[in-house]
Amino acid sequence: MTTDQPAAATPSPPPPRDGRAKEPDQTKAAPPQQAETAPPQQAEAAPPSPDQEASAEAAPAPARDEADDVAAGAPKPSPAGDSSGKPAAPDSAGSEAPAGRRGGLGGFARRLIRGAGRAPVGPQGSKGPDAFAGEIKGAGVTPAGPEGSSRVGAPPVTRVLSEVERAKAGLDDEAGLDDKPDAPAGAGQTGAATATAVEEKTDEEKTEKTDGSDPEKLGEKAGEKTEEKPEKGRRKRKKALRDERPPGAPPDPWSAFASTTERAPGRIRRGLRRVGRAFRHEYALVVYGGLLLAVVLTWPALQYPLHTVPQELYDPARQAWQVAWAGHVLITDPAQLWQSNAFYPEHNSFAYGDSLLGYAPAGMLGDGPGAALLRYNILFVLAHALLFIGGYALVRQLGAGRTGAVVAAVAFAYAPWRMAQEGHLDVVSAGGIPLALAMLARGHGWSIRWGFRPARRRSGWVAAGWLVAAWQVSLGFSLGVPFAYVLVGVVLLILLGVPLRWWRRHRKRKRPVLGWRVWVADLLGVTVVACIGALVAIPYLRVPGGGPSGAEIDFFSPTWRSLLIAPAESRVWGGSHEVPRASLSWPAEMTLLPGFALYALALAGLVFSVWRWWQRLLLVAGLAVGVILTMGTAFFDGRWTYLPLFGHFPASFGLRIPGRLMLWVTLVLAILAAGAVAEFVRRAEQWAEQRIPPFPGPWLRLATFVPLLLVLAETVNATPHPVQPDQPSAMRTEAGPVLVLPAAALGDQIAMLWSTSRFQPIANGSGGFAAAGQTELRQSVASFPDAASIDYLRAAGIQTVILVRSRVGGTVWEQAGDVPVDALGIRREDVDEDTVVFRLS
Repeated sequence: MTTDQPAAATPSPPPPRDGRAKEPDQTKAAPPQQAETAPPQQAEAAPPSPDQEASAEAAPAPARDEADDVAAGAPKPSPAGDSSGKPAAPDSAGSEAPAGRRGGLGGFARRLIRGAGRAPVGPQGSKGPDAFAGEIKGAGVTPAGPEGSSRVGAPPVTRVLSEVERAKAGLDDEAGLDDKPDAPAGAGQTGAATATAVEEKTDEEKTEKTDGSDPEKLGEKAGEKTEEKPEKGRRKRKKALRDERPPGAPPDPWSAFASTTERAPGRIRRGLRRVGRAFRHEYALVVYGGLLLAVVLTWPALQYPLHTVPQELYDPARQAWQVAWAGHVLITDPAQLWQSNAFYPEHNSFAYGDSLLGYAPAGMLGDGPGAALLRYNILFVLAHALLFIGGYALVRQLGAGRTGAVVAAVAFAYAPWRMAQEGHLDVVSAGGIPLALAMLARGHGWSIRWGFRPARRRSGWVAAGWLVAAWQVSLGFSLGVPFAYVLVGVVLLILLGVPLRWWRRHRKRKRPVLGWRVWVADLLGVTVVACIGALVAIPYLRVPGGGPSGAEIDFFSPTWRSLLIAPAESRVWGGSHEVPRASLSWPAEMTLLPGFALYALALAGLVFSVWRWWQRLLLVAGLAVGVILTMGTAFFDGRWTYLPLFGHFPASFGLRIPGRLMLWVTLVLAILAAGAVAEFVRRAEQWAEQRIPPFPGPWLRLATFVPLLLVLAETVNATPHPVQPDQPSAMRTEAGPVLVLPAAALGDQIAMLWSTSRFQPIANGSGGFAAAGQTELRQSVASFPDAASIDYLRAAGIQTVILVRSRVGGTVWEQAGDVPVDALGIRREDVDEDTVVFRLS
């Protein structure tokens, strides 16, 4: 049998605008009898399944798009019948097939198969009905003809569609899928309408739910009578179970159990979660990294902490005694804080140098020289860690990225010039300065990069910043006085800038810029810092011989070339700078190299930075001021720079060394360098994201760590860690007052450390400046033991003299332990091979 060739496609008229279906055209409806007697090769569609029949009657079909059928290779139906050209006839129920359907069931089946990856059915180079039926048969689906059709007059292709849908429904049921995917776009709107009619209840069907599993009911609903049962082997869909309980039935206990919500975590669990998040916070990681870096870069400070001290024996010994005395006296007699056991019988002797009063809580733990050395070494490492943490916090708050902040923190904490100051814990303990500034900036909601942001104001951070500032001032005035000047500048900026900002931007709303909580925190914080500074300064003003130290300032003022000379403790530059270092009058305080890598990064930050141009100019101006002040009297004799700011303070304040202001120069250089590194990281990340493929991305990110490696290379030090002499046994038994020989400016500091076992009064002592009383004492006892020296000591109230044989070699007391004393009215006792005790009473 031959089939007619498809006619040219004629576009069908569009559906009405009101959405109503067109009236069915009787001339275009094919009689089911002819479709039933036609062989499968001539049929255009398979008989629909019961599900599809119900769906077709429940949902109105959209207008037919004949262009889709022609594009898919389907023959265009003739105006008066099917593809064979036969006239259409009404169906068994007397109704006619609507002509406005979108391609009919045959077109819907072809579009569904085409959307599922099948080849289009058409005459030109495509698979026809025979090939399509063969593929279906090979896949295990038998295309039923008139004999196997469940509905009289249904086309065969619709039967294939029914089998495909049933197989798909079975797979979904077996997989346990609740959410069915939407119909493909090529399936048209008929499939969507059919699925909606099967799955949902309509308003007319509230009394009975139809699931498409009963063909007889579907036939009756469609106005047809079907007595045939589904053939064997076909899967019969089960009716949907009711999910409503009968009226009056008790509530289902299992539904109540299933609706129980998860119990909210308790306080302990919430607290543990917060603690866990705190341990993974950015600043927690910074603390870990800062501690680890401090241990590595100060090694071997913690290798033998009970016996060694960094750099030298003398200043670390005195500062270890200071921390121990502050902790001891605050426990026993706080009123005698400034009347230390050293420098007997001087008053306010604890003010002979930076007091390190902020470390007093650590001094309450342990006693004796061993505990004092251990305490000192731990504080020494923690001070370096605080330098890193404070520098990172400040640069991060100002607006730099993480990599830039790390580079700036390392350059600030481990600059080469600091290696010459490793024996001065008061100079190393400067981490509170950047940390306090960072907290104050965070509390006021201000940064260089983002400006003032009122929404980020936090009074708690403001209060914490002022407390840290007060703690920093309590450590000593050598760094505390310059820091106080900076705090005064911060207060003036707040007092002048905030009203101006309110007048310019908030005068209409009359809204405060900072808020009363921040104002109260600022007021209380300034009061606390001022009170602590005044209380600490009172004994320093009472120290005898503490007049202005103009001559010492001139002696310690560095030269311009000092900014390029590294100390001897630098492992990278120490050897190569030996010749220029020898030209300095006091190299220990005049080698001020902050690092050549830091210089280069700061110079790059002038032209390539995340900071704006006017911000860079302000940083350059601050850098110039810092350098000029660091020069002391070397810049126009300091008449208009250093001396007006620091020259009028007494010598006891420790401001006679201008080179220690290099701290501020290094900080400004680090901020400039952080801007350059942050901009480099930002550009690298942008380049990596825009590259396709992003192969250079990891290498660009690794390149951002090159500045950090360059800065770290200059931090490698060769600081010595000498072993402290053992404490004489007599220092643990004698009550005092005691004089320890030899007595010298440096040796007395070791004697002060030895006194930490009992804190008995000792005449020995050495501070930050030469006290007139100590000079007189050493001159008077230079001939001990003789009558003149004994009379002098008795008049001073000293009853015991301890001579250490191992330390008197090369001094005027080298033979004092063997001189006969019977005629002098004193007693001599050899405690051990190294210690001799003279009792004057």
